Amino acid sequence: MKSKILHLLKEGTDIISGEELSSQLQVSRVTIWKHIKALQQMGYEIISGPKGYSYTADNDFLFPWEFAERQNQIQYFDSLPSTMNKARELARKGCPDQTVVLADFQEKGRGRMQRTWLSQRGGLYFTLILRPQLPAISAFLMNFIASTVLAETIRSQTGLKAEVKWPNDILIGDRKLCGMLSELEASGELVSFVNIGIGINVNNDPTKDEKASTSIAKELGYEVNRRSLLSGFLDGMAEKLTDIQPEIAVAEWKKYTMTIGRKVKIVTLKETAEGKAVDIDESGALVLQQQDGTLKKIIYGDCFHL
Repeated sequence: MKSKILHLLKEGTDIISGEELSSQLQVSRVTIWKHIKALQQMGYEIISGPKGYSYTADNDFLFPWEFAERQNQIQYFDSLPSTMNKARELARKGCPDQTVVLADFQEKGRGRMQRTWLSQRGGLYFTLILRPQLPAISAFLMNFIASTVLAETIRSQTGLKAEVKWPNDILIGDRKLCGMLSELEASGELVSFVNIGIGINVNNDPTKDEKASTSIAKELGYEVNRRSLLSGFLDGMAEKLTDIQPEIAVAEWKKYTMTIGRKVKIVTLKETAEGKAVDIDESGALVLQQQDGTLKKIIYGDCFHL
């Protein structure tokens, strides 16, 4: 009902009366009034007057009804300990492919290597639940596709030169804009689900806590619409997932990488390695040329550009 009321208010060029809303939506005027009051309490700047209601302000809300035909895919929360934890719970219960768990704030956002992702209000924090028809060994492709689509979306909507640092951070220059984390569960040899958790610094300022980070608003000098970014990303993912081809997915990712060709240090839970990043192989591993000329493949770890 809130979605329908907002749609009529946005469509109207003038004040629309409670009686007209009641008639069009086939509910009582008291019901209309209650929903209007609830929307106002949520932050919607709906003006109430003797002649009815009007609403002209744009907004950056992430409520499901703001995503039109995609609203049934959106699981929105004002606050969560972690969208990844909630997504795992929903995935195990059988939620549909491309369900999105979205929160305005995370109390304990999860980063790679068991670190915490700082999740201030104003950022975009969500986990996308995917059920690709893939063998578990090929699930890494979801990270490559998501990184590529995210870089493309940021570039097209903001003009910023978003690039990918292996394995899947998004940077502007050498400043971290976005982090990504994935979890996989398989049934036999096939993927049951892959959850892609993403944190994007949009209208928040992370530099107080992370000096090497940045946000879209900090780079542009003004705030942008988070919902537009998320919708663009989800549209791009839906298109790419209709036809998953490993060679194409890796090749497209390479267009946006800033890691290949650079000297890097890779830190894993077991070791640290340095050398020149020369390629990504068919399994998604980074191929590192070490000082003695030997090649070393690294599947996962933290990458530092030297």
